[in-house]
Amino acid sequence: MNTLQAGDKAPDFTLQDQNGESVSLSDFAGKKVLVYFYPKAMTPGCTVQAQGLRDTKAELDALNVVVLGISIDAVKRLTKFVERDELNFTLLSDEDHAVADLFGVWGEKKFMGKIYDGLHRLSFLVDENGTIEHVFNKFKTKDHHEVVLNYLKGE
Repeated sequence: MNTLQAGDKAPDFTLQDQNGESVSLSDFAGKKVLVYFYPKAMTPGCTVQAQGLRDTKAELDALNVVVLGISIDAVKRLTKFVERDELNFTLLSDEDHAVADLFGVWGEKKFMGKIYDGLHRLSFLVDENGTIEHVFNKFKTKDHHEVVLNYLKGE
């Protein structure tokens, strides 16, 4: 796993959102974009993480930050997740994990003694010019939004 780092150019990508519409990273040029990868929609940790971002959307908007959540879930599952939890940001489907590979977040994981390939929970803040400004790799799902906001506010 070769994870992208601050200073790297973020790869442009196009994926389908929860409504089946195509969304590209380049659509948001001129804004900061929080590209956050999460393993599976509607699981406890991923739900808490998404709810935190949902609840701080106004603050993120004020800081000119767009949120894009990416998982390997099918569009249909993302639609259910958005509806169930009243999410107010875009979720993207990366079923073949091609974008996860580009960002270096697809790789070996261990869970309960089992080793398998999967999506690692990492977030990338992409600046207005498409460069990775910061990588968030140390957080708990329940405080992910606070870690992001603290960084954005320089705290």
